[in-house]
Amino acid sequence: MTKGLLLINLGTPYKPKVTEVKAFLREFLTDKRVIDLPAFIRYILVYGIILPFRSKQSTHAYQSIWTDRGSPLLQHSEDLIKELQGSVGEHFTIALGMRYGNPSIYTALQQLKNCTSITVLPLYPQYSSAATGSSLEKTMHLIAQQQVIPSLKIISNFYQHPAYIKAQAELINNHLKDEYLLLSYHGIPERQIHKSSCLKVCHTVCPTISMVNQDCYRAQCYQTSRLIAEHLHLSSEKYSTSFQSRLGKTPWIKPYTDEVFKELATKGIKKLAVACPSFVADCLETLEEIGIRAKEQWFQLGGEQFRLIPCLNEEKLWICAINEMINE
Repeated sequence: MTKGLLLINLGTPYKPKVTEVKAFLREFLTDKRVIDLPAFIRYILVYGIILPFRSKQSTHAYQSIWTDRGSPLLQHSEDLIKELQGSVGEHFTIALGMRYGNPSIYTALQQLKNCTSITVLPLYPQYSSAATGSSLEKTMHLIAQQQVIPSLKIISNFYQHPAYIKAQAELINNHLKDEYLLLSYHGIPERQIHKSSCLKVCHTVCPTISMVNQDCYRAQCYQTSRLIAEHLHLSSEKYSTSFQSRLGKTPWIKPYTDEVFKELATKGIKKLAVACPSFVADCLETLEEIGIRAKEQWFQLGGEQFRLIPCLNEEKLWICAINEMINE
């Protein structure tokens, strides 16, 4: 029996050029799960406002992090596949699919077409409709068109999986010195919390996971932070949680990372380390948004030291964590 492993990430433009970035943003932002508004409003926003005004800005951002090998996200994803394949040996055929751009989920499934069973692992620790939901919806749509449907195992989240927490915490511990630790997660609009089973959007620390909030993205992020802090033996005075990457003027889940920077500076904190546990591979949101723009903001606020802790990328403990998750 041939087993397949489909790893899914969000995606990246092929080149840091305006035409490529614009095409990527178009595919990304017209997804009804990403901008979950009525179609005519979504298209007005995307074609009338975002694409005309943000494409050049986003292109410049991608250019600032591009490497000789190309996109950092794709580079780390390819390295992860290589290391993971060496780890699992011939037991699995591994394929990478990006939700937007290439390599696509379609081409990844073509690589796995001879597999009798497939484990689908979207590389988003916390579940959100915009990322995990969209990736799984696309995958299931493509699989449904196949003549033979393989046995499927879907890992829809791993935000509190012990192996993931261990890998993430140990990585942070290897870089953290005497700085204050900020755990910055990708944000989502508050309305998407309302659409989950969570009845309200908290504006303080979310309570521990229960039947009431188990599907809440914000609660899952706070649970990840809580478990990482426990692993690192950090008191609540030594770390905090925030949310980045908001788009538009509608309310997104709080606290916002840039606003937390101001609060920390006001408290007299001078040394700051930032980790981004909702990303398993370094990308635009970690390298440019945090590593360049947020760093600049921190020094403008009077900060004296700034450290961006890298993502899991192809770390050995992350390889071990994936192995553990897919073999459970």
